[in-house]
Amino acid sequence: SSKNVVNGKNLEEKKSSKVKTNEVATLADEHLPPLLLVFVVMACSGLLWVFALRDFLATGRVIAGSWDSAMQMFTKSTVFFDNAKGWKSQQGGLSSIQQVTTDANNMGVLFIRKVGGAASLAVQSQKLIPLLFHPKGAMWNRRHFRPLLITAALSNIMLAIFYGTYMQDFTFAQAQLLPMVFIGVLCFETAVILYYLCTQKRATRIHSVAMPVGKTPTSVVSRILTRTVLIVSGFRALIAARDLFLPGYILKFIPRDDIYLEWTGAFLHSPPLGSQEAQDQGMTASLFIGEMYLSQFMALNILILCLYKFVSALFIRYGRDASGVIQAKMIWKCQVFGNVLNLLLVRLFAPAALSASLDLRWHLMAFAYETVILGIYGLF
Repeated sequence: SSKNVVNGKNLEEKKSSKVKTNEVATLADEHLPPLLLVFVVMACSGLLWVFALRDFLATGRVIAGSWDSAMQMFTKSTVFFDNAKGWKSQQGGLSSIQQVTTDANNMGVLFIRKVGGAASLAVQSQKLIPLLFHPKGAMWNRRHFRPLLITAALSNIMLAIFYGTYMQDFTFAQAQLLPMVFIGVLCFETAVILYYLCTQKRATRIHSVAMPVGKTPTSVVSRILTRTVLIVSGFRALIAARDLFLPGYILKFIPRDDIYLEWTGAFLHSPPLGSQEAQDQGMTASLFIGEMYLSQFMALNILILCLYKFVSALFIRYGRDASGVIQAKMIWKCQVFGNVLNLLLVRLFAPAALSASLDLRWHLMAFAYETVILGIYGLF
């Protein structure tokens, strides 16, 4: 009889341990994104993240052999990488930013490369950080990651199409191999993201919460942040859209826009029709196709960052269970990181721009205000 009692206790303990194991597995499935999705995003976006970091902190440095060397030669970025003094050299880092713009140092052209690298770094970080560092309160089966992943898939498609539009120029310069790798990585990551979005199951139970004063389930998460994003990122998206679709076109209602275009070298690759620049440099514009690619690459990444902000500010709703707060904060936290990088570069390039009669103080104040608002609502 004592043996039967012991065997019964052992069976009960085994059953309870199985129940606990099943509960833990169910809890992990409900909260955490699928492991394969995390690994794919970490590998694909991680690769692009490394190249973006290179453009940001080591402009012109070759890190991927002959494929990367051909790409750096196509964009003429190697002129900014100086390794003559070994570890004492500037090596395309932030120390290569000069206080005064001259024809020799081309600070405006370096500005395009640095900002483009920082924007691309922020775009890839926006996918990596929420998946690698699980946001507080986020649950996979509640579809908290859905707005982020949908926007990420759209962003990947836009980047792949952009690389494709330049493939003929890459091939002519024998620099097509690395962009082809980027296109393959973006397409594969997008396919995996779309698979999990289409097969994702929604939780059957949604617990409603008490609405704060002035909030309804269809309200935006934060009106103050929405207005800030529409004003600051709205103007930034307008300028980036011009640089992407109409490079070299002067927006006359923006003060000193012609100075900005001249400082960043836009008139070299895209001189306005009928202008003095078109008469002087129209014949040689095709020689600066690499500079045009970098300018449009920067503009596209800035537009993608603005797209994330617009999605979080305009399209994510508060929800009956306050899920909109979790979805929006997932994006806002990473956008703070991107804004800080942008603020740093604009501040470092401000003296060089001022020497070319371009005052960036208003830009700094606007970016700083948006960063503070994103930080307040995203981090607290």
